[in-house]
Amino acid sequence: IPLMINCVPIESEYDNAGCVLTFQNTAQIQAEESQIRKKMHRSGFTAKYHFSQIIHKSQIMDSVISDAINFSYSDSNILIYGETGTGKELFAQSIHNSSTRRNNPFVAINCSALPENLLESELFGYVEGAFTGARKKGKIGLFQQAAGGTIFLDEIGDISPKMQTKLLRVIQERQIMRVGGNRIIPVDVRIIAATNRNLKKMIKENEFRKDLYYRLHEGYVHLPSLAARREDIPMLIEYWQKELFASDKKISKDGMRLLMKHDWPGNVRE
Repeated sequence: IPLMINCVPIESEYDNAGCVLTFQNTAQIQAEESQIRKKMHRSGFTAKYHFSQIIHKSQIMDSVISDAINFSYSDSNILIYGETGTGKELFAQSIHNSSTRRNNPFVAINCSALPENLLESELFGYVEGAFTGARKKGKIGLFQQAAGGTIFLDEIGDISPKMQTKLLRVIQERQIMRVGGNRIIPVDVRIIAATNRNLKKMIKENEFRKDLYYRLHEGYVHLPSLAARREDIPMLIEYWQKELFASDKKISKDGMRLLMKHDWPGNVRE
């Protein structure tokens, strides 16, 4: 029977006193992962956007999309930088759907939306009795739920130094341990992270780990602001009129001039 063996040394005051061996049947692990994938499909952990749906005509967006498509063919981690509202998750989903992992889960989480203790349990899961209020049977974390697919970590620049260390270890070892547990769980996921913060500046100010930055920065996509691609504004407006408002009315030339002059601090979302 194929087995996965985990060895944890037991240290005494003077020397190693032995070790604890944990044996896991790989068939059982594969069966659990199969059940997870079925649940994920029912839960809607799928990517719905594709590169063909990114509305543009500007050369700068042509270049960005071309780079992102090339990155999608590899299995490297990707860091997406862009101001708020530039479409970071749209690109993350498109990369997933263009990759060899397209038929597996796409799981997204906003890292800034949860306090540190909840973020850890959401990412890695927890065992029964791990903390007050924990589910009776524990909970599978998002890394395990994304098995074979992609996990999208939005607002990665907002996670604490402690979480940065734990995430770095997961990336390096490709293993997780649930909160309150002692079982090592292998994970096969691709990580796409996104931020609107200047991580290089944060590294200089000791707010973000340099080694984690380079682990995430195997591929890099910089999304331009809407102000940097103003020629796309008429196309976007035409799309929204037809698709969202079912209107064939044309915006006046004066109205379009005002829209083209606007700075759009909220970018495409605005």
